[in-house]
Amino acid sequence: MTMRYRLLGRTGMYVSELCLGTMTFGGIGYFEKMGTLRQAAVTEQVRLAFEAGVNFIDSANVYSYGEAERLLGQALKDLSIARDRVVIATKGGLIMEENTPNGRGQSRYHLMHALSASLERLQVDHIDLYQLHSFDQLTPIEETLSVLADMVRSGMVRYIGLSNVAAWQLMKALAISERRNWPRFECIQVYYTIAGRDVERELVPLVRDQQVGLTVWSPLAGGLLSGKFSAQEQGPAGARRAQFDFPIVDKARAFQCVDAMRTIATRSGATVSQIALAWLLSRPWVSSVIVGAKTTDQLRENLAAADVELNAEDLAVLDEVSRLPPEYPGWMFEFQGRYRATPSVHEQALPDDNPPRK
Repeated sequence: MTMRYRLLGRTGMYVSELCLGTMTFGGIGYFEKMGTLRQAAVTEQVRLAFEAGVNFIDSANVYSYGEAERLLGQALKDLSIARDRVVIATKGGLIMEENTPNGRGQSRYHLMHALSASLERLQVDHIDLYQLHSFDQLTPIEETLSVLADMVRSGMVRYIGLSNVAAWQLMKALAISERRNWPRFECIQVYYTIAGRDVERELVPLVRDQQVGLTVWSPLAGGLLSGKFSAQEQGPAGARRAQFDFPIVDKARAFQCVDAMRTIATRSGATVSQIALAWLLSRPWVSSVIVGAKTTDQLRENLAAADVELNAEDLAVLDEVSRLPPEYPGWMFEFQGRYRATPSVHEQALPDDNPPRK
């Protein structure tokens, strides 16, 4: 298996192109639908991923309400993985305590408590990538950015990121950070699949322009692109999608993508899920794709996607079947910008050694 590494945005930190997700760790309460891995199974997944070249692990304090972080921290300790050999990412901001009004959000009060608790559960003295899990409509973004800057200055956090926000919200935050000379968001974590390319409308152009890293959650659309589902097959009863129909996806378009991927998978000796992951890895703006698994066999299959190469013909077929429907103002940009896409006849006629005009 050949694991490649990519820079995270404009930072100098390399992360593996596949990242181990931890939502399947713990299985407490609501998260039982995602997975129920206990310590022995978690440790085995961490070992398998690390030996495959994965140096990037993503978690969140809300996953099984802290249990996923605890299991991950214990696995890293039991495996004696050196702290500088792994990039640990976690998130804060969602509801951790139902019985207190301050057990959620992105206030200084809550985030400082959340970070301290995450460090304790993970058994580490710093987080490499600390991410906001969502957009907080109540806390002023200046307050949130201020506390994140203090976290970085304290050494408890190396880089900051965020997840599930609109392009304008990210751009506003970047502008405030630049004006205040605060650490800026270096990464955004988004839902992105071949069957759900919405981020390409606004967020992808933004992250490319501003050199922000992009990591992908739910690359198989909650298992819908695993190859177990089709327009004719509802899939196994125990599958995650059968129990929890999320994320939202246009299933008619998704199954068209599955049919196209199945053809390519059969010809190339891969699986449908590996083709779906390989398509994401072919996107130059993707820093890393988060893969989570209920079983070790699923994880092995996902990790093997690093060795799947899609040729130009495969990519053309997949890009066409998954193309986003036209939406304003995108179609207007394309229409009005056609004459600027290539040099004009006059510009083409100018010789390379054309003397400067006086």
